[in-house]
Amino acid sequence: MNKKRLTTLLVTCLAAIGLQAENINITTPNTSLIVDATVGKDLKFVYYGTRLNDSDAKTVADVEDHYYSAYPAYGFNCAAEPCLAVRHADGDMALQLEVTGTETRQESNATVKVVKMKDKKMPFFVNVCYRTYNDVDIIETWTEITNQEKKTVALQRYYSGCLPIRRGNVWVSHFYGSWANEGRLSEEPLKPGMIVIENKDGVRNSHTSHGEVMLSLDGKGRENEGDVIGAAICYTGNYKLRINTHDDESHQLFAGINEDASEYHLKKGETFTTPVLALTYSREGKSGVSRNFHRWGRNYQLAHGTKVRDILLNSWEGVYFDINEEGMDQMMADIASMGGELFVMDDGWFGEKYPRKTDNSSLGDWAVDKNKLPNGIGGLLKDAKKHGIKFGIWLEPEMTNNPSELYEKHPDWVVKAPGRDLLYGRGGTQLVLDMCNPKVQDFVFNTIDNLMTNYPDIYYIKWDANMNIANHGSQYLSADDQSHLLVDYHRGLKKTLERIRAKYPDLVIQDCASGGGRANWGYMPYFDEFWVSDNTDALQRVYMQWGTSHFFPAMTMASHISAAPNHQTFRNVPLKYRIDVAMSGRLGMEIQPKNMTDAEKELCRKAIADYKTVRPVVQLGNIYRLQSPYDNLGVASLMYVDDAKQKAVFYWWKTEHFCNQHLPRVKMAGLNPAKRYRVKELNRIDNEPLKFEGKSFTGAYLMANGLEIPYNHRVDYHSQNDYSSRVLYLEAE
Repeated sequence: MNKKRLTTLLVTCLAAIGLQAENINITTPNTSLIVDATVGKDLKFVYYGTRLNDSDAKTVADVEDHYYSAYPAYGFNCAAEPCLAVRHADGDMALQLEVTGTETRQESNATVKVVKMKDKKMPFFVNVCYRTYNDVDIIETWTEITNQEKKTVALQRYYSGCLPIRRGNVWVSHFYGSWANEGRLSEEPLKPGMIVIENKDGVRNSHTSHGEVMLSLDGKGRENEGDVIGAAICYTGNYKLRINTHDDESHQLFAGINEDASEYHLKKGETFTTPVLALTYSREGKSGVSRNFHRWGRNYQLAHGTKVRDILLNSWEGVYFDINEEGMDQMMADIASMGGELFVMDDGWFGEKYPRKTDNSSLGDWAVDKNKLPNGIGGLLKDAKKHGIKFGIWLEPEMTNNPSELYEKHPDWVVKAPGRDLLYGRGGTQLVLDMCNPKVQDFVFNTIDNLMTNYPDIYYIKWDANMNIANHGSQYLSADDQSHLLVDYHRGLKKTLERIRAKYPDLVIQDCASGGGRANWGYMPYFDEFWVSDNTDALQRVYMQWGTSHFFPAMTMASHISAAPNHQTFRNVPLKYRIDVAMSGRLGMEIQPKNMTDAEKELCRKAIADYKTVRPVVQLGNIYRLQSPYDNLGVASLMYVDDAKQKAVFYWWKTEHFCNQHLPRVKMAGLNPAKRYRVKELNRIDNEPLKFEGKSFTGAYLMANGLEIPYNHRVDYHSQNDYSSRVLYLEAE
């Protein structure tokens, strides 16, 4: 054999060896995601579903088509949807990515697998990353995009990832709404075409849509059976989710940063890291997906995720801007007398030159209004200590008003296109500070730092954000990089929040944004909870909290007992019903206690005492949604069960009232069929106990039959009303 022929044969053999498929099985305790990372080829999707052993994984990889790119780039097969689209400095708009290798690294209780890719022509690199944990069924995926070309590359689309989903009877559950109507559930079958779920607010990202979806693979989603995929883009800013149904065999889910008005100029040597796309798969229905996300969230995403939340009174609906020392002391005394643990003073406490009397001035001037609070925050802390409770305070750190000392000193700090007029928000005067600007980041950090340095006994901060990006333009960014605003704003916010958390790891912070505008897992590493909605109406909260619970655990959902008639809907909901709804989330109060009767205070005192008993189950337990209010059957029901299946809390709310109506009997779920559970009703107002009060039933019976819940409360004639609700505490004997 001549030398030339031998060399050719060796090259051919080496190439064949190098192109052997490398199938990577990315596993959680109960799921597997398989990708084909053959060197020299595009990264291909193979499988996502129940966990496969090595033998099945190999067989599946051999027989399943490796058709879909796991991270498609624009430029070849242009008719397909891409995750990544760029424009090189020479005008070339193509990428042809090929795998160059893989690596695996261990983190605390997690494994990260990285597939490295490079463009065939340009020194342009993409790492597709996957993180899995040893104890939760979530896969986190994201990309690291690096430019080593001589000049800047424009990123025109830069999603976090995509997932093919085999066509069939697939339904999508997603969430929509508006101010005071957040977290509403919508369910529909996937049909040919494109579903786009997106946010363009710039500051808040979950009022009108949520960055989470569930995909039920065998018909309309059921709560506790059926195959369901859950996906959540974990990002603080604008996002876009696309579900594309073209002419092939799969729907394709894409998720990432919304590219609209956000072309990013990636400089030589710079790496752009996309936000995490979190995925899960469950054969236990939508509630199974929820349990997976809740467990992952509590263990790895949420600030203080394994610590139960305090029961608080917030001053907002009680007094609004009418803050004064005597009033705050009275509210502290009242919540302490009812067993509460925390008082939060809301908006209206600050401003010297421009006292904060309404919503049209003073943001950014975080100095106490001494006319309202002569003894300042220190005096309030002394009062809280006197009453044996903790103290919290409201701030809106990212905002200002044009009537403010801050704006007078730093008009260049607001989000504004140079040379253009301002568009104002809340109160006709509100403006957004430019978090792209390091000086603004320092100001926001120092707002918290100065407060906590001067008053280290502050336990809780309610962090609000009440305006969107209405003026596209940054007075800090260069003219060439104005399209970075919507991305760099959130980079600056994240950097600031990381600084705050590093210095004040024990501080409890609520994520509020005109209500539920920031309910996204991208925020939760820095926050303990979020305000579900500015709407505290208990009946509407049943619907909003039902939708929100699909991805977020009860401990994140601030749910408050408020006044009747309600301040948003003007509906007269009885106190018992208001309590029972609030007890299904993080219980609190949003009311002026001095306007309550002694009987109402006593009912709240008993409810707070009972909630303390069941709080670990509700906040740290496993959710089982049972009867959806969206089915329009007149009732909604869910329950929480602890990990040991020793304790459970069952909720039942009537959602409509008619004479001689017929409501479904609700079967329970999540119990141990072999154990016997003794039943106790909480917050009872009936003259006589329920027939099953104090009785015990097997878990098998309760899950097969449920309990017959009376449609109305058996109370004195003058106490009757058109609402009914029940909370049952189940404890194994």
